[in-house]
Amino acid sequence: MFDIKKETTKIKDLSIEIQTGHLARQADGAVTVKCGGTVVMAVAVSGPEPIKDIDYFPLMVNYYERAYAAGKIPGGFLKRETRPSDKEILVARLIDRPIRPLFPEDYRNEVQITVMTLSADQINPPDSLAIVAASCALNISDIPFKKIIAGVRVGKVNGKFVLNPTFEEIEKSELDIIIAGSKDAILMVEGGANEIPEDELLQAIKFGHENLLPLIEVQERLIESIKPVKRQYIPLTVNSELSKILKEKYREELFSILKIADKRIRSRTQALFINKVYSSLKPEEFGLSETEIKIQVKMILDELESEIVRNYIRKERVRIDGRKFDEIRPLDIKIEVLPRVHGSALFTRGQTQSLGVTTLGTVKDEQRFDDIEGEYTERFILHYNFPSFSVGECGKPGSPGRREVGHGHLAWRAINPLLPDQNTFPYTIRIVSDILESNGSSSMATVCSASLSLLQAGVPIKSQVAGIAMGLIKEENEFIILSDIAGSEDHFGDMDFKIAGTRKGITAVQMDIKIEGLSFEIMEKALEQARKGRIFILDKMDSVIDKPRPEISEYAPRILVMNIDPAKIREVIGSGGSMIRDITEKTQTEINIEDNGTIQIAGKDLASAQKAKEIILKIVEEPEIGKIYEGRVKTIFEYGLLIEFMSGRQGLAHISKIPGVSRGTPLEKFYKIGDTVTVKIIKIEFDRGKQKIDFAVIKENDK
Repeated sequence: MFDIKKETTKIKDLSIEIQTGHLARQADGAVTVKCGGTVVMAVAVSGPEPIKDIDYFPLMVNYYERAYAAGKIPGGFLKRETRPSDKEILVARLIDRPIRPLFPEDYRNEVQITVMTLSADQINPPDSLAIVAASCALNISDIPFKKIIAGVRVGKVNGKFVLNPTFEEIEKSELDIIIAGSKDAILMVEGGANEIPEDELLQAIKFGHENLLPLIEVQERLIESIKPVKRQYIPLTVNSELSKILKEKYREELFSILKIADKRIRSRTQALFINKVYSSLKPEEFGLSETEIKIQVKMILDELESEIVRNYIRKERVRIDGRKFDEIRPLDIKIEVLPRVHGSALFTRGQTQSLGVTTLGTVKDEQRFDDIEGEYTERFILHYNFPSFSVGECGKPGSPGRREVGHGHLAWRAINPLLPDQNTFPYTIRIVSDILESNGSSSMATVCSASLSLLQAGVPIKSQVAGIAMGLIKEENEFIILSDIAGSEDHFGDMDFKIAGTRKGITAVQMDIKIEGLSFEIMEKALEQARKGRIFILDKMDSVIDKPRPEISEYAPRILVMNIDPAKIREVIGSGGSMIRDITEKTQTEINIEDNGTIQIAGKDLASAQKAKEIILKIVEEPEIGKIYEGRVKTIFEYGLLIEFMSGRQGLAHISKIPGVSRGTPLEKFYKIGDTVTVKIIKIEFDRGKQKIDFAVIKENDK
């Protein structure tokens, strides 16, 4: 019944098994990739006919992690998986970016790639396997796809590169990048590092590329055993007469529009220009419908715009906006732009502007996660928002899309290695980047505004961090690398290589290309040119603020950290939580106690936090012989007073140790329950594990 085909290879002594013919057999292509106890399934489906009236490739890539993969039941009321998590969105982007350039440019059939993690051993991450699975599913199908690709993760532990590190190894690693490539070129790089130099990153990428070749070869063997026949599709063509007329008639006018420096004016002028072109044409003269001619005009003008931009750069040796290849757009940097927030910065580069705002919170503000890797918390949160007004457009507000999630995570990677540890700075940190203007590289502007706002908030980060996006114009053997690309250079160029880091090294990278691969020569030159650009930007940032403010904002909570003997936790909490409730109510603080005895006290000001700390210190303090304490009469006996002190401890003051009272005299004549008395410990002993304390009452004039 099943025509199962299977091939295996080895990566780092682990068997990688690719199998097809047993699952999702009605799809155009479906495979599973297994490594250890982790199993990923990829399914590829393409519509039978091209979608009319669109001018883009309708590709959708989705990645899902089923809770059952880790033997779990989803939390919450519904007990089923709902909207994709940020992690699922990020993995879907990892799959999408290397495969998108490998479809025919004019393919208009809908394509849907669905990747699911079916089993998770919580040792081997599934994300790089997902890239392999998607590639293989496409290549064994009849869907037109140009190359076989594979993805691997590279880490660095104890000074050595590690291929496809386990979750445990990733925790120890100085480097965490995922590389996707074909046999002869790199297609995508994504990841973070702990300030590694450019040459070390390049070595890591080379290491990854060399070691992904077996994953391509194993796919080749499986594909050869299936011998798929690719479907025929009619290449998309434009009316040659229409193309000739538009290119001859409007080339100079479009060129003059593209040279308008202000994006807002340029966009509006271009929109009027396109409408003028539409209105000057009669569809019937070209045998086209109204809709068809609009699509074809847009395609022809896009192609013409690309020719103009690329040829101008190549021939004039200068960019369309007049900049040199390595020139950064004008920078404007301001800090403390909002009076009431904990930290704020406005970073403007050309016509890209990010408002970065830092907010400091307590441990209760940490982000909690529950996925197939287990439950964990994150004390650093970075959110990126891209409203439609940032590009001068109307748009419907909604939940964050893939762009917002991806750009925010890239900036998070860039900042995270530089944050102080929780013992040094016990705050939860949230940064929000609101993009107020956008003309290219808003994620890298986010890195800069985030770094500046952290310093202004008084967060002791290890170093200032900046980001820059690099572009590429490649024609045959000639290539030109562009620093700090604007929107049109991103749109019509061949590469978007985002690099963030400090003066010391790189903390985050993301490389996407629109051609079928990138050589190491280009990457090496791009990294060096980016380093120089990054240093230039850091110089400008440091001229505004180069170290953390000495004090955090007056509006931020004050947090004190203390450590107690874990055996004393019960005493601090009290019966049913009564003691901790009493402390928080009296001092108006928020107190968090960990199992190891670490206590965080957050107050609206330092005085309230200090007061709570002093109360806790008294609770956990060990009584000492000879030390004087304030106590309260708990019970009156014939032979002495039972006195409570140190928030719940008790001891006995024998009548013989109470000045001014003789034996046989009722103590009720001198004391009543609740009276405050001063006592000195004269004896401490243990009886069957219980502490017994004897006091001597101290009169006021005897202190």
